[in-house]
Amino acid sequence: MFYYVMMPMRLTCAAAACAIALLHAAPALAQAAAEVQLNYSHGAFQPSEVRAPADRPVVFRVRNLDDKAMEFESKSLRVEKVVAPKSEGVINVRALKPGHYEFYDDFNQQARGVLNVQ
Repeated sequence: MFYYVMMPMRLTCAAAACAIALLHAAPALAQAAAEVQLNYSHGAFQPSEVRAPADRPVVFRVRNLDDKAMEFESKSLRVEKVVAPKSEGVINVRALKPGHYEFYDDFNQQARGVLNVQ
């Protein structure tokens, strides 16, 4: 009988220990993201080529300075987000392997850029 009483308590303590470990690890994981700043102005990305380290998530901060909405899209990054005029959009991207990842404005196909991951 003693075994059955102690078993739930052991599981509860183990679950609490795991939760505490995850809470302590979360800030470290959140800090690992590389941030990329982009402006979108006059129908073009500035800069048109940006860099990020490999094997880390990437956060794009795209400021749309134009009077029209733009859609940040990338098939290779598997993202798409409409950014309203005169506002900023935040796009989170998974950790990436080294390579070149193209992005563009889906509303203006000539506006293109590339993310170089090294």
